[in-house]
Amino acid sequence: MKNAFWSTFAILMVVVMWYLAADRITPFTSNARVKAVITPITPQVSGTVVEITAQNGEIIEAGTVVARIDARSYEIAKQSAEADLERATQDVGADSADVASAQARVTRASTDLETEKLQSARVFDLEAKGLIPIAQADEARRRLADAESSLEQAQSDLASEQEALGSTGQDNPRIQAALAKLADAELKLSWTELSAPARGVLSDLDIAEGSYARAGQDLMTFLDATNVWVEAYMTENNVGRVKIGDPVDVVLDMHPGRVLRGEIASFSGAASDGTTSTPGQPAAVPRASGWLRDPQRFPVRIILPEYTSGDETDDVRFNVNGQADVIVYTGDGWFLNTVGRVYIKLVSWFSYAY
Repeated sequence: MKNAFWSTFAILMVVVMWYLAADRITPFTSNARVKAVITPITPQVSGTVVEITAQNGEIIEAGTVVARIDARSYEIAKQSAEADLERATQDVGADSADVASAQARVTRASTDLETEKLQSARVFDLEAKGLIPIAQADEARRRLADAESSLEQAQSDLASEQEALGSTGQDNPRIQAALAKLADAELKLSWTELSAPARGVLSDLDIAEGSYARAGQDLMTFLDATNVWVEAYMTENNVGRVKIGDPVDVVLDMHPGRVLRGEIASFSGAASDGTTSTPGQPAAVPRASGWLRDPQRFPVRIILPEYTSGDETDDVRFNVNGQADVIVYTGDGWFLNTVGRVYIKLVSWFSYAY
């Protein structure tokens, strides 16, 4: 009886020591979820949706037009602005056709540049995370430089055409007002086409042709298929030794039996404690009951370099907020790392059941 007690006690101590060591050297959590960049597609002009060109859940390329707003009123506004410019230039004995054409090129170049900036920013973010080859990022830089060059050329052409109006014409307040009105009309007309900001999918598409789009109000939800990560919510004990670049094993409930390789990408510097303090009032203090307090958890961002191409043919798919299990290897300890890999493999098998 005495030997059985000491044997049980020894086993218990080994388990406790293993738990305490593993909690810091190979921390594990089942409190993790799949995340992605979610971008609301928000129209900048109001009108009836006359065409929806993408389907719910369909992979679409960056820049693809996903919906069109009735452009007739904006085309009329553009024609009115062109007529105003024509009248203003006739008053000073000049020709407005070349100026109007140059202004249209500036508007298009400016819109293309803004679109390219948005798409390039996403590519550069993926490059910083090591999720895309350098050649792809270099191609984005080239397209951005081309767009900037095109805008500069268009602005130069517009300045030349304005100069051709003569010193009296280009300084005429009516001509300046007409040019500004035309630029505004062309910009609003370009906004009647809603485009995908990156490669990804439309999620929860619940509008149909004939719906009314209001400027500034979200119309669709877009998920970036190439910027996906796992967010693990780890305790302070867990993250004490974790550093950027540490290898990670991830199990997704959506893909039971598989262990995916990842790495630590970044840490969140703050987490809510469930309290708020009002200016002028004493600080709100979290309440703790019992002799064991609840641990504070912090989000840790994990990337999966091999599985985030966003290709619909990939054998690994992601659902945003899908659940995951995560184990981090903070060192080269053979024993704890081996035990951790065996444990996460067992977890992947058990995930078939839930």
